[in-house]
Amino acid sequence: MTAEVKPKAGLEDVVATSSRICFIDGPRGVLAYGGYDIHDLAGKASFEEVCFLLWNGRLPSRAELGDVTSQLAAARALPEGVLRLMRMLPRVDAMDALRTLTSALAHCDQEANDPAPQAQRRKAIRLTAQTASLVATLGRLDAGGGPIDPDPALGHAANFLYMLTGRRPGALETRAFDIALVLHADHELNASTFAARVAAATLTDMYSAIVAAVGTLKGPLHGGANAEVMKMLLDIGADASPERVEGAIRAKLARKEKVPGFGHRVYRTEDPRATHLRRMSRELGERAGQTAWFEMSQRIEALVLADKQLYPNVDFYSASTYYVLGIPIDLFTPIFAVSRVSGWTAHVMEQYANNRLMRPRADYVGPVYPQRWVGLADR
Repeated sequence: MTAEVKPKAGLEDVVATSSRICFIDGPRGVLAYGGYDIHDLAGKASFEEVCFLLWNGRLPSRAELGDVTSQLAAARALPEGVLRLMRMLPRVDAMDALRTLTSALAHCDQEANDPAPQAQRRKAIRLTAQTASLVATLGRLDAGGGPIDPDPALGHAANFLYMLTGRRPGALETRAFDIALVLHADHELNASTFAARVAAATLTDMYSAIVAAVGTLKGPLHGGANAEVMKMLLDIGADASPERVEGAIRAKLARKEKVPGFGHRVYRTEDPRATHLRRMSRELGERAGQTAWFEMSQRIEALVLADKQLYPNVDFYSASTYYVLGIPIDLFTPIFAVSRVSGWTAHVMEQYANNRLMRPRADYVGPVYPQRWVGLADR
């Protein structure tokens, strides 16, 4: 085995492709979409603007933003066949349902196998719009309610919360969820995005590539950490004293258990997305009179940082943010897909535009070649 082909576990720091979509500088805590810093985007851009940026490599004009907003609104209604299938599915994990229903969307799209660039763009619009509708409707059905038709007058973030809860959200709730969507929209070659690009490199259809991404996101080493964070907070209890919080976390650390929501494969300083979610968790908690979750999260952050020198990642404060918004814990990971589908589709289109089949090699560590063949009678 030569040094040139020595493998790296988990492909860590291996450059697999070129992309214009997302830039990360882990040591400095930098995340940018199309060259725009995530702090600017989270503070100033809507999710619809970010979708346009990811798909086109530039920010939209006012007219272009109006067009993409209208296109998303027009595409949100779910096909009747998909709604029937949703009602027929046994009660399963929401990510299992999302995987199946995303695949079913392809059967209702006449352009599913059309490789033309404009058709791919229309599919990106439909997938982004309908993934949100799928997740919101799954939440409604799981809670015993009926589907709510999308409201074309509402933006993407507000419409999701409306379809989920049946209540039109206020300005702070809408902005908080919109920021969460912006922050989760892309993250370079994370596992699910890489899976989508590997699938797209075979020239399979966009729906199949997105199903691959959803299936990858389901894995607990990729999605799901924010749900585990909220379960931890609930286990400790909203009325827990500071001493009880500290005792619970120190016990975890003493048992060498991982505290969910801390550390990141890329960032060596604070995850820049956590900065905004920390603020939204505080503001939403104060508005709703539910400050306990934020205050507990702050105590845990201080303890883990002091003991392990680990910073919170995007999942840590998104947990309390979503919970105060009234979002069920089972939907936390699917909501990741509600946002990330914009990035997935951008990467799929980029892969199609400059494609080469991905075919890496493996470092063979099996029995030494050649093995001597032994006949069946002598084994």
